[in-house]
Amino acid sequence: MDLSELERDNTGRCRLSSPVPAVCRKEPCVLGVDEAGRGPVLGPMVYAICYCPLSRLADLEALKVADSKTLLESERERLFAKMEDTDFVGWALDVLSPNLISTSMLGRVKYNLNSLSHDTATGLIQYALDQGVNVTQVFVDTVGMPETYQARLQQSFPGIEVTVKAKADALYPVVSAASICAKVARDQAVKKWQFVEKLQDSDTDYGSGYPNDPKTKAWLKEHVEPVFGFPQFVRFSWRTAQTILEKEAEDVIWEDSASEDQEGLRKITSYFLNEGSQARPRSSHRYFLERGLESATSL
Repeated sequence: MDLSELERDNTGRCRLSSPVPAVCRKEPCVLGVDEAGRGPVLGPMVYAICYCPLSRLADLEALKVADSKTLLESERERLFAKMEDTDFVGWALDVLSPNLISTSMLGRVKYNLNSLSHDTATGLIQYALDQGVNVTQVFVDTVGMPETYQARLQQSFPGIEVTVKAKADALYPVVSAASICAKVARDQAVKKWQFVEKLQDSDTDYGSGYPNDPKTKAWLKEHVEPVFGFPQFVRFSWRTAQTILEKEAEDVIWEDSASEDQEGLRKITSYFLNEGSQARPRSSHRYFLERGLESATSL
């Protein structure tokens, strides 16, 4: 799986896909949808689709695909390689960066994770149709209420039979195949993550990445910058990250804030100007270096 596009820019979203097998353009196909990395506070979320002709569904089952959560990493990679070697299975996926997820959730107009997930799944199904895949059935592992999600997808694709169920990745082989694609992509994305921040400690032993993992929490505490927060590998909209920011980061006065409740806090400008007894030398942050910005003491 070539993740070079994500390695060049891991701040937004990245779409990858296999070539469409010729048979998938000619014969009616079944398509499965699943994701990997919805819950972690670290790393991207990956949505994937996998499809094959209805006439070859038994051949897909014969590969012994299963819910990716029940498989070892080596087994997932082996099964993904098997699917790649066939002439009847196709796939596509969207890699959603932590930065995209958090800025969406904390934007002025809120865009929650369920909505982001639904829209990404819808976009991938439409992508398969645009590529000429003859999709007649879709099976989806649910996010939120399955009835509501199914009705929404059915409205978007009225000519396709849509089924949305909990644990679909364990019930339908084509969804199991999609879960394997998504998990393999996320695992590789996390392993090859390019930290644009110059971290003082290159330690990448951050555990599972889930919010309740003590090793993950320890890594977050070690890599929080008092003013600019976390590396872009972190979903800063997660409660775990916000709690650490509240404890470890600096409180500041924003210049347009009312002053009554801000006693004892430093002004935001104090972090950019070397002034007063608390001044400390520090190199410019990457944000300013990339834009050629320098501190100005007067206008």
